[in-house]
Amino acid sequence: MHLELVTLLVRDYDAAIDFYVGVLGFELVEDSPLANEHGEPRRWVVVRPANSATGILLARADDESQVAAIGNQVGGRVGFFLGVEFISVPREEVYGKVVAFVDGVGNRSDLLGSPPK
Repeated sequence: MHLELVTLLVRDYDAAIDFYVGVLGFELVEDSPLANEHGEPRRWVVVRPANSATGILLARADDESQVAAIGNQVGGRVGFFLGVEFISVPREEVYGKVVAFVDGVGNRSDLLGSPPK
């Protein structure tokens, strides 16, 4: 037995794909059209870190209660722990705090914090 998918509520499918695939380097495993129980269009969107068995189902929020849960789906706790290798120490730049990291398949990325106020 293994954990296949976890669901993450999102406001917009394409914006979520842009972040998880374009920024974090996840793979887009599936993006298929569906309909909900009322016949309204939705999509089955799954992303997954490279070489991972577990994926994330990106589910667009359907109603106000689901929209209200976006960003707080685990009650203020950390929901995901990503394994990366930091390749620099955090530093202050005019555009904010920055630290560089490498993901599990060698993609280099910067993690950016808000600029100083």
